Amino acid sequence: MLIEEKVDQSVNILKEIGIDCWITFVRETALNGDPILPFLVSGALTWHSAFIITATGKKIAIVGRYDRQSVEDLHVYSQVLDYIEGIKKQLLETLKMLNPRTIAVNYSKDSEICDGLTHGMYLALYDVLAEINMQDRIVSAETIVAALRQRKSPYEISLITRAIRSAEKIFREAARFIKPGRSEADVAAFMQKRVAQMGLELAWDPKVCPSVFTGPDTAGAHYNPTKRVVKRGHILNIDFGVKVEGYCSDLQRTFYILDKGEKRAPEEVQRGFDTIVRSIEESRKAIRVGIQGVEIDRVARNIITKAGYPEFPHGLGHQVGRFAHDGTALLGPAWEKYAGKPFVPIESKMVFTIEPRLPVQDRGIATVEEMVLVKETGAEFLSRPQRTLTLIH
Repeated sequence: MLIEEKVDQSVNILKEIGIDCWITFVRETALNGDPILPFLVSGALTWHSAFIITATGKKIAIVGRYDRQSVEDLHVYSQVLDYIEGIKKQLLETLKMLNPRTIAVNYSKDSEICDGLTHGMYLALYDVLAEINMQDRIVSAETIVAALRQRKSPYEISLITRAIRSAEKIFREAARFIKPGRSEADVAAFMQKRVAQMGLELAWDPKVCPSVFTGPDTAGAHYNPTKRVVKRGHILNIDFGVKVEGYCSDLQRTFYILDKGEKRAPEEVQRGFDTIVRSIEESRKAIRVGIQGVEIDRVARNIITKAGYPEFPHGLGHQVGRFAHDGTALLGPAWEKYAGKPFVPIESKMVFTIEPRLPVQDRGIATVEEMVLVKETGAEFLSRPQRTLTLIH
């Protein structure tokens, strides 16, 4: 279902952007697969394989003999060709028959998700095209791949939503597990155990999913849980997501460990948390089709700095799909490391995180990460937003 849906979608994208032909060229995909492959084929491929889609609606797969049946069984490609000795003959004949003016291939300077063609495979394809004087027709497929990944279908959105609900359930259970004296590693192990019991997968590397940080002076992000124990009077935050049928959630939640005699969080902790919640809501309301992500990032950044906190040292939000970090468009600042991503116009059916953070002196980091779906009328929450600081007794 998904592959048929996305292959059909790619034809419309080619028509829209005016590119004649798109080739995904791969080999030994279990070792070095292109990130776009799950949209084109199921399972791994061994020998050189080419998936050719045209703006006229032709869908041609050229694969090794032993991969032919599995590709045919998809009932997606109008023609499935195979070979024994080498792919070149079939590939040349197909391209001469199509005679495309432009041939898009999967390379990109700015987007890792669109850069699936290895340099060696690029050279191999270039040499084949040179034999029929088509080497100068090569262009980047970044716009095709980005659009295919970011324009979520109803089925993709349903899977992401299921992944969100599952993660939220585990977060609620974790809130009952967190106690003073338990360690970051204890909390992470509890959550990972629940993932396994529910028959789910973690959304990213198990070493850092979940990431758990308690108190001040932690690594802050992208670090494995430690033996540091939960203490009263500290903030604890968790970054966590699960995967459902190949689609991810990515959420963060913040907790406060009540000190002895406290019935509510101290003013400075509550103020930090409330600032985060306000920056998320105002950012969400600012999202609309056609606006650049850099403008949305600026909304949250201004709220946080005007409240007297330092700028968060990362982008406000990224897309989510088959990976926790997916797609090209980014809600981020105009920093070198983000290249052109913050300037890609936002489109309907994109799924983004919104995840600002700020430090609370001597307490820890306040951070919440929500997920939103962009619609023609604006953005709506897919996650159930954390608007109340979770208190741990």
